[in-house]
Amino acid sequence: MRLFIAVNFEEPVKDQIFGIIREVEKYALKGRFAKKEHMHLTLEFLGEIPQEKISSIISAMNCIGVPPFTLELAGLGYFRRRGGDICWLGVKENKKLMEMQSRLHKTLLDKGFLLQDREYRPHITIGREVKLKESFNSLRLEKDICSIIIHVNSIELMKSERINGRLVHQRIFSKVL
Repeated sequence: MRLFIAVNFEEPVKDQIFGIIREVEKYALKGRFAKKEHMHLTLEFLGEIPQEKISSIISAMNCIGVPPFTLELAGLGYFRRRGGDICWLGVKENKKLMEMQSRLHKTLLDKGFLLQDREYRPHITIGREVKLKESFNSLRLEKDICSIIIHVNSIELMKSERINGRLVHQRIFSKVL
């Protein structure tokens, strides 16, 4: 099963992010934009993991002793791709987030999981294969983006699968901070 560990958002935060997506979509020549039910901040992408390894992931998550904290968003960015960019919302630098993700990453590696070996860059993907009109100015959205506050009270182990052609994210385990 395809798994990842994430910070999920409460509905008011999803509504705010969805408002930003709607504004960006107005200037899109093409792209696939995130649905509200898929909005999250990935901490660790695990990939295809057999069922019997889930207990090790839960054990690693339970080792993370971090109190709840708050995140602030910071601007719109892109990962450039030939067929269209991945469009994302950035996260203001946050020491607690980075420490939590680093601990989680190390604990999972110690338990034998094969993980991506690159620097963690926290972001919320809002669109894929995006091409925007020349007239788009992300600075117009800056104030709205920077006003989004996310209260992190838990992290979740999530399963991602296609059911009848539709992407579905299902929570498998929640670790309360």
